[in-house]
Amino acid sequence: MKSIKPGRGPSAMGAVGSIFSAIFGIIWTIAAASMGAPVFFWLFGVVFVILGIVQAIYNFKNATGENRYSEFDIVDSTEEPDPLAQKLGLERENPESEAGEAGDFRYCPYCGARLGSGFTFCGKCGKRLPEEP
Repeated sequence: MKSIKPGRGPSAMGAVGSIFSAIFGIIWTIAAASMGAPVFFWLFGVVFVILGIVQAIYNFKNATGENRYSEFDIVDSTEEPDPLAQKLGLERENPESEAGEAGDFRYCPYCGARLGSGFTFCGKCGKRLPEEP
């Protein structure tokens, strides 16, 4: 299985945007309380603050962390069929033929990821693979 991870720049911008939404929530809550608004309006601001803090922590961790979270998981067609391709009748008869026969795969000795026979580096952990025998 392959995964797509968000870039560090977009994650950092998401953290900054989340901080701004938390500040907006604080201003909203203070303004609603000072105007004598019903409690519902105060809670709306508190929800903004909580969501802003949670999103800021998530995005900051993705921007600075060594092991980032995956936003999407992408699987090979040999692992899981594409439902849209099946519905439209575009599914290939033998999906394993795209990457060679089933015996042409090898596994990373460091993380166990399944790889094709021509790989020099692991697509999952990024380590250089030993030469094929």
